[in-house]
Amino acid sequence: MLSKTDQSTVQVLRPTIAAPVFPSTSTEFITVLAHYHRAEIARMAGWRDRIDRTTNWAITVVAAMLSVSLSTPTAHHGVLLFAMVLVLLLLVIEARRYRFFDVYRNRVRRMERNYFAQIFAAEEGTTDDWILKLGDDLRRPMFLTSTSQALSRRLRRNYCWLFLILLFAWLVKTTFIRMQENAAEAHLVGSVGEWVRNAAIGPVPGWAVILAVTLFYAWILYASLHRPKGEGELAFGNVHV
Repeated sequence: MLSKTDQSTVQVLRPTIAAPVFPSTSTEFITVLAHYHRAEIARMAGWRDRIDRTTNWAITVVAAMLSVSLSTPTAHHGVLLFAMVLVLLLLVIEARRYRFFDVYRNRVRRMERNYFAQIFAAEEGTTDDWILKLGDDLRRPMFLTSTSQALSRRLRRNYCWLFLILLFAWLVKTTFIRMQENAAEAHLVGSVGEWVRNAAIGPVPGWAVILAVTLFYAWILYASLHRPKGEGELAFGNVHV
């Protein structure tokens, strides 16, 4: 048991928890909004940097796998299929990061459209609902973009070109006869049967590999061209990522 003296000492040392102080004047509100806007931009920039890093990893993987596979005619084409899987994994990771980035981007754009833009060039039709929506988003943050939408956007921006490069390299690789003893004798495939045999990977027949690659790129084509309705700013070709 603490004595009364000790209890009074503890109460003095214990910090007093006071109610939060809210801005009471327009100047204080502008100060709070400016600092908050700067904080959201920093958070948005941090996630944007993480997106760029994933893209750089994907480019590095494609360059490395192309170097290994195309360095000699005897290199196996399975290296390129493995590169497709790795790039797909990086695409999934980047789509997840993009969903977080889109949350903070939306907050920044909400303030810029409805507050800062009105200061520089006022327009009719702007109401105060935006700040209520911003407050609700801060209380209950939710993703604004689905995983499929994020995958589609990142495919259209960067990854579709990486997959096309890998597909072209794989077609070049499988349409040449691999000569294990004398690579100089490699020549173009003369029939579909030879192409199917070249596409085989160990016990997996060539027709199964070709079918898998065809289905995979059919999905990439669909995901790249599919544009869901109601994408807001992203639907009109404005500045975006």
